[in-house]
Amino acid sequence: MMKRYVYINDDELSEDLYCVNRISNRKYTVLNFLPKNLWEQFSRFMNQYFLLIACLQLWPLITPVNPASTWGPLILIFAVSATKEAWDDYNRYLSDKKANEKEVWVVKQGIKKHIQAQDIRVGDILWLRKNDEVPCDLVLIGTSDVQGLCYVETSALDGETDLKTRVIPSACMGIDSELLHKIKGVIECPNPDKDIRRFDANLRLFPPFIDNDLCPLTIKNTLLQSCYLRNTEWACGVAVYTGNETKLGMSRGIPETKLTAMDAMIDKLTGAIFIFQLVVVIVLGLAGNVWKDTEARKQWYVQYPNEGPWYEFLIIPLRFELLCSIMIPISIKVSLDFVKSLYAKFIDWDNEMVDVETGTPAHAANTAISEDLGQVEYILTDKTGTLTENRMIFKRCCVSGVFYGNENGDALKDVELLSAVASGSPDVIRFLKIMAICNTVIPIQSKSGSISYKAQSQDEEALVRAAAHLHMVLVNNNVNILEINFNGAIEHHEILDILEFTSDRKRMSVVVKDRGSGRIFLLSKGADEAILPHARAGQQTRSFAEAVEQYAQLGLRTLCFAWRGIEEEEYQEWSLIFKEANSTLVDREWRVAEACQRLEHDFEILGVAAIEDRLQDGVPETIETLRKAGINFWMLTGDKQNTAVQIALSCNFVSPEPKGQLLLINGKTEDEVCRSLERVLLTMRITESEPKDVAFVIDGWALEIALKHYRKAFTELAILSRTAICCRVTPSQKAQLVELLKSCEYRTLAIGDGGNDVRMIQQADIGVGISGREGLQAARAADYSIGKFRFLKRLILVHGRYSYNRTAFLSQYSFYKSLLICFIQIFFSFISGVSGTSLFNSVSLMAYNVVYTSIPVLVSVLDKDLSERTVMQHPQILFYCQAGRLLNPSTFAGWFGRSLFHDRGMGWMIGIEREFEGLYHLVLPSSTTSSCASIGGISSSDSFSALSSSLIYYSTNDSFIFFVDDFRM
Repeated sequence: MMKRYVYINDDELSEDLYCVNRISNRKYTVLNFLPKNLWEQFSRFMNQYFLLIACLQLWPLITPVNPASTWGPLILIFAVSATKEAWDDYNRYLSDKKANEKEVWVVKQGIKKHIQAQDIRVGDILWLRKNDEVPCDLVLIGTSDVQGLCYVETSALDGETDLKTRVIPSACMGIDSELLHKIKGVIECPNPDKDIRRFDANLRLFPPFIDNDLCPLTIKNTLLQSCYLRNTEWACGVAVYTGNETKLGMSRGIPETKLTAMDAMIDKLTGAIFIFQLVVVIVLGLAGNVWKDTEARKQWYVQYPNEGPWYEFLIIPLRFELLCSIMIPISIKVSLDFVKSLYAKFIDWDNEMVDVETGTPAHAANTAISEDLGQVEYILTDKTGTLTENRMIFKRCCVSGVFYGNENGDALKDVELLSAVASGSPDVIRFLKIMAICNTVIPIQSKSGSISYKAQSQDEEALVRAAAHLHMVLVNNNVNILEINFNGAIEHHEILDILEFTSDRKRMSVVVKDRGSGRIFLLSKGADEAILPHARAGQQTRSFAEAVEQYAQLGLRTLCFAWRGIEEEEYQEWSLIFKEANSTLVDREWRVAEACQRLEHDFEILGVAAIEDRLQDGVPETIETLRKAGINFWMLTGDKQNTAVQIALSCNFVSPEPKGQLLLINGKTEDEVCRSLERVLLTMRITESEPKDVAFVIDGWALEIALKHYRKAFTELAILSRTAICCRVTPSQKAQLVELLKSCEYRTLAIGDGGNDVRMIQQADIGVGISGREGLQAARAADYSIGKFRFLKRLILVHGRYSYNRTAFLSQYSFYKSLLICFIQIFFSFISGVSGTSLFNSVSLMAYNVVYTSIPVLVSVLDKDLSERTVMQHPQILFYCQAGRLLNPSTFAGWFGRSLFHDRGMGWMIGIEREFEGLYHLVLPSSTTSSCASIGGISSSDSFSALSSSLIYYSTNDSFIFFVDDFRM
């Protein structure tokens, strides 16, 4: 693995090794804007096509119209697009300028002074004050707190609103603040990356501060760019990543452009029209050359030279290519971009999608995919915080086989539990200590003495509050000392090590030392499958498994608590292994997990806690309505199976027996999963024709085997199943399931509220984030953000359906009006010697495309074929959108035929041509070429009784004009 060495407070060694802290998010510069923007615009096939047409029109020999008819709209479209890009880039420049010129305190040559943020270099020591924004990625080396703590707000980085603790490395403990600006040393860290949750590095300070021992660094020892220092008077850190090499800078990037189903269909139709256009050009070009070499030479007014240039046979086909180029409307992209932006604004302006409780409005971050909302077929949803409120309440518990809270549904009011606490029951007291100690909760004491808690996990906050209610109060949480107030007596516990929770281990542990007795304990909490299998030999865990099952049947979230004593020798031996694992720069995460496994065994299981997470208002009704609209639901959750099933039943995901049926896919081996999968598939095939609500349930272990070894069978199951409940799944598995459904050509929508849902949201065709209690990370990564799950119904049925209907009409109309004017030109060619001459002048063509047929029809963005109330009451109407009934080859063929039918007025011209064939085929000779000139315009009364100045003949190369007047029909 590549790494860098950061020399602290040493300008000579750090100079010019790494970039300065100048931030640049600009896409262009003044010099490269024009060529780069033009290159990007002309990378699109349609723009290349119109550029070719515009260039051909500059050839006077073949152009039937003034080049301005194409160059004008083309330049306008490019100018509008370039102006928008330039404006966006200018705003990025202003934002960068503001950040770059912000003044910060930096130590330079042992002196603290003000410099601009853009002049910070790697290795510089920075000083931050309360509420300051962190200008680059720092390794914390000092704070105003005596324990070396500081608090940061990371909402600008990861969307999480709760404060997080950061701590100085152990090597920097005890260094006086006056000496920090003289500190020397080296930080060994990996090259810049975008992982904001990992920082595997080592610190070595030079004498006289400390000896040369390595001190491991983690993400908890860092302050990352764009975070804010809170509740801390000052903090001091060493710059390790600067400029665009910070973790935030590396995370920036242009998100992948999502192509809607309608965009894909429009591209296919454009390709079909292009092929049709080529056929027309070839046929009419051949016919024109044949007519020129036969009929034209018989006419007295046509004078062709005996020999023409070698490319003479290309002139008429190229004329028809220019004449027929308007079959593909040049304005369609601009028109669609404009109306799609309006669709997004309609979502932003919708007052009925504002969460009254928090004041959070709906927001469309992606302005290009609104019509896809009307074609959603599968919704993949998280559970906690998405379907539920994520307001955790401690409801029940089981300690040493005794159930508390079963009678009144609230353990905190259970007389037996209160008596056990009062009498000092050892197991209950230890259970409460794990609730209060084994967490990352930050207690904040106000001036009045009241204590509030800040937690990154709502589960942990609920447990700490419940413990405090039962007189086990977490009073203070310093770097390595915890203060617990139990019934008025203060207990001090030293935190020796924290074995952090990971999605693979599914548990968290802390190694604590009781300052009173000096004994060392391992306290753990986690999922039942991560705790119960590691119980000590001989302990019966059946009662705990029954408690987990019982609480899950009630839809409660469960956590198992365990502990064991550790001898001093065992801890010292393990500590060396753990320290070494934390010091490595290669595979640190894997080696730390392996070290944790060495300690987490022979648990004494204490009990099970059950936490309630209530459903959000309107969730069952929303799901029922959307299922009637033909939308299938998959629930992807990290909770255990029974909890997820109970929530699914209460949410109307699946009907209870006998109308509904749940099919389980389980197993720990390939053979077990294979048999289970085949059994479920067979049942699905049998019940496919029956009106029964069937769903399958699978856990993360079986899912991993199925996706790896039986992907084809699982894909068939995904196609057959309307509903799926996937439990104990990881964030990567969520994204894999979205990818699986997309590979089956389904339009997918993923919705979630936490950071673990981001990968799923970004993978889906449409990502929806809920601005919930877990922060804004999911909402920021999503295409759309809403305040509550119930607003999804309106987002899809109203905004999605209207957007699809309007876009379907506008796109097909754009082709229709272009085909209409083109067919008139084609019909006219039959009475003008198939010469490729335009019936209309250039100004008329431009006015037709822009003024007469484009701008007025844009008001279709306000069209509502049905009222919003009707659509919400009859969600089955969405079937037409999902099936693409309003935009497909059949509907387009109808518009195509309509354009032909509406050109039937040209029949009178063809009739005149037949009767006055000799008169109407007037083609004037050119003085320099054999190009033909013919009818330029015709006007008449409806009765054809008289034509006055009705036939205008002109040459495109000469200014000669000839009028045929005053003849009678």
